[in-house]
Formats: sequence, C-alpha cells, structure tokens
Amino acid sequence: MRLSSFIAKRIAFNRSGSFSRFIINIAVVATAISVAVMILAIALVNGFQQTIQQKIFSFWGHMHINQYQPNAGPLTEQIPFDSDSNIVKYLKHVEGINTVNAYATKSAIIKGEKDLSGVIFKGVDRHYNWSHLQQFMQSGNIIHFNDSSYAPEIIISTTMAKELQLKVNDPLIIYFIQGAGLPPRARKLKVTGIYKTAVEEYDKTYVIGDLELIRKLNNWPAGSIGGYEVFIDDYHKMDRIAEASLNGIPDKLFLRTIKDIYPNIFDWLALQNQSEAIILIIMTIVAVINMITAILILILERTNMVGVLKALGMRNSRIQNIFIYQAAYIVLAGLIIGDILGVGVAILQKTTGFIKLDEESYYMSAAAIDLHWWQVLLINMGTFAVCLLILSIPAMVTRKITPVKALQFK
Repeated sequence: MRLSSFIAKRIAFNRSGSFSRFIINIAVVATAISVAVMILAIALVNGFQQTIQQKIFSFWGHMHINQYQPNAGPLTEQIPFDSDSNIVKYLKHVEGINTVNAYATKSAIIKGEKDLSGVIFKGVDRHYNWSHLQQFMQSGNIIHFNDSSYAPEIIISTTMAKELQLKVNDPLIIYFIQGAGLPPRARKLKVTGIYKTAVEEYDKTYVIGDLELIRKLNNWPAGSIGGYEVFIDDYHKMDRIAEASLNGIPDKLFLRTIKDIYPNIFDWLALQNQSEAIILIIMTIVAVINMITAILILILERTNMVGVLKALGMRNSRIQNIFIYQAAYIVLAGLIIGDILGVGVAILQKTTGFIKLDEESYYMSAAAIDLHWWQVLLINMGTFAVCLLILSIPAMVTRKITPVKALQFK
C-alpha cells in the first residue's frame, strides 16, 4: 500500500514537462471549476429563496387567522370578528411565535393627479409591529395614529408613486368599494411613506393605512378586526407551529400559512431546487468525465512502468491503487482550488453585489448569497467519493496489461 502511494506521489508531483503533466493540470482545473460552480449554484439558490421568502413573510407574516370563508383568495375581504386578547396571549406563548398583529383589508381605487390605480387597503392599528416593514421603507415615515379618529395617512409603494406621480406629503383621493350596489366612498389621505419590496404581487396591490378607517367605512363595532397576522422565528418550523397554534383558536376562526395563501410563489421557489440539482449533477458528470480521460491517458503513458512492475511481481490490485491514489491527489487539488474560487466569489458577491439582476423579474437588484459551511463540506465529500468510486473502473485497465506487451510498448 505504501509503495503504491509513493509511486503515485512521484508521478503526480513530477515537474517534468510531459504530456501527462498537461493532462493532470487540465483535470485539476476542470475539477476546480466544477466544484466552484456547484458551490456558487447552492449559494445563489439558497440566497434567492431566502430573500424572496423573507420579503413575503416580512410583509404578510407567516400565518393568518381569519373567519372561515370558503374559496377565499389573497384579495378576499375578511369577515370581521372581535379581537380577543386571550387568543393573542395564547399565540405569544407558543414556542417560535414572536409577533401577532391585527389587520383588515378593503378594496379601493387611488386617484392621483393624472391616473387611477386599483389597490387593496391594508389597515393596521397602533400596536402594529413595524420592524418587519421598516426595511422596505424608501422614504417618509410610518403612520402616526391619533386617539380622536382614524389617521388620515397612507403608505404606498414606489410603483404606485411612479404611476400616480405622487411623493411623500402629497394628498390623494382614495375611493373605497362598498359593494351591494352602493357607490364608492371617497376619503382624502396624505402620503406619509413610500415602500418597496420589489415583489410585484405586493407593490402593485397593497397600500397601508389605519385599521380604524376600515371600521368606520364598514360600520364595524369598536375592536373588530379582519384577522391576525402571525410572525415566527424560523419559517422552516411554520407547519409545526401552525399545528401547535390551533389549540388556542376558536372553532369559528381559520388558520392558514402564507404558503397556503400564495402557493404559486412557493411552488415557483421549489422549482429552484430542481435547477440546483440539475446543475450539481451536470458539474459532477463533467468532473468525472475529465478525471476518467486523465486516468486513461496516464495509464497509457505509463504502460511501460506497469509492465516493469508486473515483471517484478507487483500484484494487479497494488498497481491499480497507484492510479487511484494519483486520481485522489488530482481530485483533492481540484477541490481545494474550487473551494477557494467558489467561496471567494460568493463572499465577493455578498459584500459588493457585482452580479446585478433585473429587479422586476427576480424581485432583487443583485444576486443574493446564502452559503453554509456544511454545504461546502458535502460538496467536497460527495465529489471526492463519486470520483474515486467511478475512477476505480478505468484503473482496472491495468489488469489487462501483460509484461511482455507492455515492455514492447513505446
């Protein structure tokens, strides 16, 4: 075993300008590029999914609690119910839940100076936790609530501000749809803030205002709300936390996760995992093909050496191990270089954002990066194991070489 390793090292680290040295360098570079691409693919897919999910959750929370409505969609107005401090208290004691906000929505039309825009007015109260939305504020401030009546202020998106030619402190007229054949009810509000999530489903649809205004328009009693939005610490535990929350919710109320409300977005995000798997498989195949080619050329070039070793009595398995060890050195070198290249580019992108994206298509202006050390370790271990396992097959070619023919080979 030691002799096989010794010979493999001498061949692998031979500095002579042989053709095999050129092939080894190509194999190392190909392996390094494959590993770097795999690392970047995982980092980019993770970052993309993490960023989109974070934007979705930050705007609407992770779970919604409403009165049950058959076939209710994301834009369906809620049936009111009385806010219950016992429900809020129970939810906040469920492990993993950190915020519970009351809200309600109402369909409306915003009139700017030159245009109209259909929107969903999301009403929140003075207890609303703005920390989740603060990151999306582009200009202006949050709503200032008062005790006498509703706050005559509204937060709109940059998309709406551009379409309607509005800016902070500009007045606007908003017409609330009453339904049942009743005419819309107009209210004059002031733009107090402008937000941008870059998620088209939000920026083109939602404005944020005072929940008390919806109560007055709908003639709801004081304390009535449309529902609760619930924020949790770890979205990976969303289904488990939702199940644990059901025990403290009355039968008349219905709990849905944000994945149930916007299934199309999460189905789209799930497709990214398939793309990631395809890239990993392709890059592994590229690395393996390059390594097989390199090993076959090395065996061909070292045919005389194989014949001499067999003539001296070395067993086939030990000769085969020479080329497997040599392949291992090549793979290790490729892994190290690939790790440095892949992790380096990932860190550079995370700090500088030099890879730009079309924000309207990808919901972000620069490619997001989210990479974990265990993922890099798995890529290295998987690539190393697959390469050595498959490379044992071409190494078996040495068993077909006979000393007599090998010594005549030139």
